[in-house]
Amino acid sequence: MPPRLKATARFFVFATLTLVLLPFQFLVLAIPGGKGRVGYALPNLWHIIICRAFGIKVEILGTPYRRSQTVFVSNHISYLDIPAIGSVLPASFVAKKDVAGWPVFGMLAKLQQTGFIDRSRTAALTQNSAMGAMLDEGKTLIIFPEGTSTDGREVIPFKSSLFSLLVGDARPGLMIQPFTLSMRMADGSKPQTQDERDLYSWHRDMDTDLGVHLWRFAQSRGAIITLHFHPAFKAAGHTDRKELAAFCHNQVAQGLADQDNNELKIKTTTAKKGAAIHV
Repeated sequence: MPPRLKATARFFVFATLTLVLLPFQFLVLAIPGGKGRVGYALPNLWHIIICRAFGIKVEILGTPYRRSQTVFVSNHISYLDIPAIGSVLPASFVAKKDVAGWPVFGMLAKLQQTGFIDRSRTAALTQNSAMGAMLDEGKTLIIFPEGTSTDGREVIPFKSSLFSLLVGDARPGLMIQPFTLSMRMADGSKPQTQDERDLYSWHRDMDTDLGVHLWRFAQSRGAIITLHFHPAFKAAGHTDRKELAAFCHNQVAQGLADQDNNELKIKTTTAKKGAAIHV
């Protein structure tokens, strides 16, 4: 299929799916209990279909923790991470407040029950209050402590402010699970150049508009994204937010450093079980 026709078809799927599911999600969130686990069912379905439509394949290493309330901690390389992660984890993302004002995507984020925070130092108290309220509601959260997005070749130090609510936490059973997000393939091959990486990644060093970037990606053969889940641990076991931030950063960064070994594991698992790829 010609690239432009492929992109047009993908945007048609995006628009149609969104228009069909949108009113149902509004209704779900309006009913009593609709903002609990049931409120993630339709967004999860939306993410799965969007990934398939746009050619985003998600490989899973490790096991996502699901037995109790969890805060998932990850690096971040693109807005396209959201459907990739959302197709696997029924949870609320925590995003910078600017996202709430994005056309279309801002509304979709709100329907996903995203928490919006101000990352400025002066707003730290308000941000903690917003996250604390979500945790008190029993929500499982996904946070990106880098505070920005990169091209995926490194994991920059985590901002410790997001961890202040998690140290010595008294919430029973609250767990933390770091995971590493990496781009294994883009447009059918392992990315070697910056331009090839930037087909999927949309990061702090780019000046490309989101719409332009998405149109280019929609014309491609998509991407293969790996989510490597590291061991989960109890939040109550840590009492210093900077130490906790550094510990999670090391886990995520090591996962990126081990990417070549991860690829070997994925290929081996796929050959033996045929179930390593979640599309």
